[in-house]
Amino acid sequence: MNPKFILYFAWYYGFYVILRGPSYLVASLSLPLTLLFMVYIFSHGSLVAFAIAGGPIAIVASNSINGAADAAFFRLQIRIQDLFVATSISSQDYMLALSLSYLVFSLPGIVLYAVLGSYFHVFPLSSVFPVIGILILLTLTISNLSFIIAGLLKHIRNVWGITAILSIIMTVLPPTFYPYTFLPRDAIYFLSISPVTPAAILFQGFVGLEPLEIQMLFILLAEAVLLTLLGRRFIRWRE
Repeated sequence: MNPKFILYFAWYYGFYVILRGPSYLVASLSLPLTLLFMVYIFSHGSLVAFAIAGGPIAIVASNSINGAADAAFFRLQIRIQDLFVATSISSQDYMLALSLSYLVFSLPGIVLYAVLGSYFHVFPLSSVFPVIGILILLTLTISNLSFIIAGLLKHIRNVWGITAILSIIMTVLPPTFYPYTFLPRDAIYFLSISPVTPAAILFQGFVGLEPLEIQMLFILLAEAVLLTLLGRRFIRWRE
């Protein structure tokens, strides 16, 4: 592992993207904030705590899945991946660096929702470390999914449509902005195909909005391991 490369790359491609293109940050926050507003209006404020709890999940998931566009662009267009292959940087270093950059890019949105959560008393202090752990694990899991998508693509023009569709499906259909207890048990396990579902259920449990379903942690960990292995296979590091 090359921690120096991972940290430098994540800092450059995460933090400096915010400075160079703040419009990207606004765009990444537009969907979660819009859904927060809609949930507040249609539920007359009764589900606003769930919408606030789902905000960080949605931000991390959408930024990470949009990473498929970055991975495909680096591989197919500017071929920076070919440069890394010729160095001591491994595929795992590269994958971790990009994943961490998405988490860095998500930090302003996470902080915004932390402020909202504090104002509406959604996030107790006891939930801080479990919540951080869930967000980190979800970032790594969805980022590995984005590497799989990028590795399967043969042309860059297809990636933005695919990621836009997946971003909506993975953030709106799972119980991200509504209580998971609204869903039948069979539907919960079906939606757990998306890592966002177990992450959202764990999030709601740790902040005390719904009963904690600890078995979802094992599902999320299993998906993280599986997608990591598949991501390393489909990244086409030696192409």
